[in-house]
Order: sequence, then structure tokens, then C-alpha cells
Amino acid sequence: MSQLYDLFIAPFTEFEFMRRALVGVFALALGAGPIGVFLMLRRMSLVGDAMAHAVLPGAAIGFLISGLSLFAMTAGGLIAGFVVALLAGLVSRATELKEDASLAVFFLISLAVGVTIISVRGTNIDLLHFLFGSVLALDDQTLILIAVNATVTLIGLAFIYRPLVLECVDPLYLRSVSTAGGPAHLIFLALLVINLVSGFHALGTLLAVGIMMVPAAIGRFWARDITTMIVVAVIAGTISGYAGLLLSFHTSAPAGPAVILVAGVLYAISLLFGSVGGLVRQLFPGRHLEA
Repeated sequence: MSQLYDLFIAPFTEFEFMRRALVGVFALALGAGPIGVFLMLRRMSLVGDAMAHAVLPGAAIGFLISGLSLFAMTAGGLIAGFVVALLAGLVSRATELKEDASLAVFFLISLAVGVTIISVRGTNIDLLHFLFGSVLALDDQTLILIAVNATVTLIGLAFIYRPLVLECVDPLYLRSVSTAGGPAHLIFLALLVINLVSGFHALGTLLAVGIMMVPAAIGRFWARDITTMIVVAVIAGTISGYAGLLLSFHTSAPAGPAVILVAGVLYAISLLFGSVGGLVRQLFPGRHLEA
């Protein structure tokens, strides 16, 4: 029992930075999991990745102005994310370039600009902080920001849940019976950006979207209805956060990548044994595997 306690519980009871990190990743999973599910169902997974990189130049400009200031980097990241989303939408509507292609162009430019700014005016440590986050160094202000963003996300999704679900199932029907699709899409993009900013502070710009998309993909292998998918995604995200922090603590592996690696292991297990479309289920669809 003592060994189990030392392995699974002691790191969080004995070290405050581990408790802070645990609260942070739990709040991230709670807000980002549902967003990831809707991104996946609406075939916008790469949009999430593009938006994650779009946050970087704004945060880098905030860093230039005020250093490692939570307010400056958050405000810069939010502004950059919204600007890139707006520009990509305008380009796709004003030209023949599709939205995914315009987003790809803007996210590559944004990533290059952000890395250049940090490299020229900062240090290698600053660059690593921006790219891979600092989940083990979360302070009270950052934790409050992540928790507030998660709360806003859940409240926002509650208001637009019906049109989001209808758009995932039958977008043509939604357009024929309601005009709520457009406003719901804009609110959804706003919720996406604020969750990416939260993920940026904890996991960095390269891994922020990982806490959204990998748990969402896990949920897809265990459920058919959207509500259950969201629940599974949130559970997968919290387990990944807890196990990833333990892996980092006991092996000295980087905490952010460790969280996503654990999520990757859960994804591999789900891919093989998931009750909805898992490989084993497809290879052996016998009566003994039926739910």
C-alpha cells in the first residue's frame, strides 16, 4: 500500500506544483473535450490545429510588450486567433481558395512570425515555453484563467448545443428551418480560441490542440451519440492529465508531451478494442463481443 501511495498519490500531496498542474489539466480537459468532439464531428480537426498556431504571434507580441505577463500574452493570443479566423473566412469567401487552404496558409505564416519574434527577442527557454508550455509552473492567475475559460465554454455550449448538434447531423435541414447556424458557428469559433489560449499557457502552441482532439477521437471509438462522446472525451482527458503528470514526475519526461503521449496510448487502446468501430470489433464481430 505504501508503494502504491508513493507512486500514485504522494506526488500530488507533497508538491504544490503538481497539485496546480493537476487542477490545470483537469480544467483543460473539461473545457477542451466537448470542443474537440464538435471539431471532429464537423470535420474541422485541422482548423483547430491551424488556430492553435495562429495564437502564437499574438502571444509573442504580448511577450515583447510586457514579458511573461499573463494578461498581455492572453490578450495577444485572443486577438491573433480571432484575426486569423476572420481573415481566413474573408479570403475563402472573396476568392476561390477554400477555407481549409486559407487557414493552412495563415497558420504557417503565424507560426513562422511567432517563432521569429521569440527567437530574435527572447531566449531558447522562452521559445520552449511558448512551444511546449509550462504546465508544472502554473500560478494562481493562470489557473483562474483556465478555470474561467472552461466555465465559459460549458455555458456557451449549453446555449448553442442544439444548433451545433443539428449542424453535425444535418446542416441542410438546420439552414432550412433556422438561422441559428451562423451565430452558433461564430460562438463556437470564439470558444475554440479561448480554449486554445488556455491550452497554450499549459501545453504550448504545439500541443494545445492535442488535449482537444486526441480525447475526442477516443470518445468516437466508444460511443455513437454526441453526449456520451463528450463524457468519454472528458474522462479520457482527465485520465491523460493525471497519468501524464505522474509519468513526468517519475521519469523526468516533459510534462506537456507526457500528457499527450498518455492520451496517445489510450487512443491506441481505443482503436484496437473500442466498441464502436474498433479493429478487434470489426475483425471478430461475434456474439461474445456484442454490447
